[in-house]
Amino acid sequence: MTRLLDQYGPGFAALTGAELTEAIGASEGRSLLAEIDASAAPLFKDTANAEIAAAFGADLICLNHVGIGDWESLGRGLENVQPQPEGFTGLGRLLGRPVGLNLEPDIDAVPEPFRATTDNARAAAAAGASFVFMTANPGRAAGLDDVVAAVQIVRNSVPELCCWAGKMHHAGAEEPLGRESVARLVAAGAHGVLVPLPGTVPGISEDRARAMVDEARSSGALAIGTIGTSQEGADDDTLRRLALTAKRIGVDLHHLGDAGLGGMASPESLYAYSIAVRGIRHTWNRMARGTRASWPGKE
Repeated sequence: MTRLLDQYGPGFAALTGAELTEAIGASEGRSLLAEIDASAAPLFKDTANAEIAAAFGADLICLNHVGIGDWESLGRGLENVQPQPEGFTGLGRLLGRPVGLNLEPDIDAVPEPFRATTDNARAAAAAGASFVFMTANPGRAAGLDDVVAAVQIVRNSVPELCCWAGKMHHAGAEEPLGRESVARLVAAGAHGVLVPLPGTVPGISEDRARAMVDEARSSGALAIGTIGTSQEGADDDTLRRLALTAKRIGVDLHHLGDAGLGGMASPESLYAYSIAVRGIRHTWNRMARGTRASWPGKE
């Protein structure tokens, strides 16, 4: 398997399942995912926030607040692009990046289009989603039991879809996060488990986070270090510190949330984080190779 660091273009954008998981693992903690609030207005007219995140070094794009079946939100900022990219497949080919989405537990507090149901999971996969994040947005009061159930639904409904799960904050239901929670998520079928970075969720120390990472990796799952506490909108020095902490505890994939201004981490923060975890060489390569996304290989 070619590591994620070295992939680009349509083949890269189409990665999912075991191939995507293996490519991330082979990159040794140097893969970066940017979460984008699909309901937010673009930072700039006629430019999608996902395009900006990709241009500043994100390897993967995860869209939050995407209503299943309402694929128009995927093209926010791309209204003047013709032909319009269709679904996750089209957006991924445009960006030259794998594109996925958040799904939340099937509980009353979550609007039905955002829920991890059999129909929604199958619709997302049919539209070309490369992966799904199983987590809960703030204030949903979703517990770990709910997230575990969501993982089981998605894995049973679409076995080939890459499924990453966990809690990047308490989401209104405070409960211990540690080795046991990781083990439950992996047993449910998650290909990757979210680990809140030390310095984000109160009480998550480096020792506890490292134990969560070790549990995930020893079970064959990815460890995904998350910043989901609005600190993706912090200053660049804070982001660099979090990035190096993530490297110390051994995460495979770095996640920056969507709570910065404009429904995404600031471009400067994405860039600073990327430089911290993989240096100029791989950051600039990723930024530059995005222009190859639409190259068909022939005149």
